Amino acid sequence: MRAWGVGTLVLALTGCVAPGEPMVAPPTASTPRPAPPAVAPPVTPFRWTGQLSQGGLIRGQAPTGAVSVALDGQAVPLAPDGAFLAGFDRDAGPSAELLATLADGRQVRQPLTIAPRDWRIERLNTLPKYPVPDPEFQRLRPPELAQIRAARALATDAEGWRQTLTWPVTGRISGLFGAQRVYRGEPGSYHSGTDVAVPTGTIVRAPADSVVILAAQQPFTLEGHLLMLDHGQGLNSAFLHLSRIDVRVGDHVRQGQPIGAVGATGRATGPHLHWSLQWRGRKLDPLLVTGPMP
Repeated sequence: MRAWGVGTLVLALTGCVAPGEPMVAPPTASTPRPAPPAVAPPVTPFRWTGQLSQGGLIRGQAPTGAVSVALDGQAVPLAPDGAFLAGFDRDAGPSAELLATLADGRQVRQPLTIAPRDWRIERLNTLPKYPVPDPEFQRLRPPELAQIRAARALATDAEGWRQTLTWPVTGRISGLFGAQRVYRGEPGSYHSGTDVAVPTGTIVRAPADSVVILAAQQPFTLEGHLLMLDHGQGLNSAFLHLSRIDVRVGDHVRQGQPIGAVGATGRATGPHLHWSLQWRGRKLDPLLVTGPMP
């Protein structure tokens, strides 16, 4: 049986180190350090391409983390990837503002300077202001306008707004967007689209992927056979004076697909295509949006 010395026994019982061994401090409860304050990610600016001009359209990218975008206080549709459109009416003022709200509540403001334009006067001395007697026009026009408003209020899944729009027909431009028109000396509204003079029967093609939102088989008093396409995000096209329409409401059409043929129905002096563009009620110039005629 092994004999234990008194000193050895005390060391064993107390857990102390033997002489000559390093001392180890007993463990103590540590006080947790406070977490550093969260640092908000840097704010990225708006980015866009297009025309900051009366009748112009820009394609933009919202700041990273944006959950909403507004133009002059009006909500702008925002795609999941942060892409958006913004358009400026023919009579837009000299300035505008984009406002993005981020997920953490911060806001990013972007002032815009809108370039003014000079508008020409077009005198159409062979056309009356109204193509039918005024009482008849007053009876027919309200339901036509109601159909147009209802079509423009539709929201579709079209993605053509992401594409570069192409001309629906090519030919001589015979009427410019924004021109003030005077019918037999009587001022009318300004020209809301671009006219392209081409022969009757010329095929009209979709300028971008679209959904058909109006296809008037009975001619309207002013527009004649009217076809309207939605390109998504509030951007839509209207094609006037057609001789025929080859698609139906609800059809999905692809960029470049035939959709109808040029004519001279409605108020027209001869065969041509009137093409108008709108973004959320703002009238746009096809020449600015699409670029020069090929």
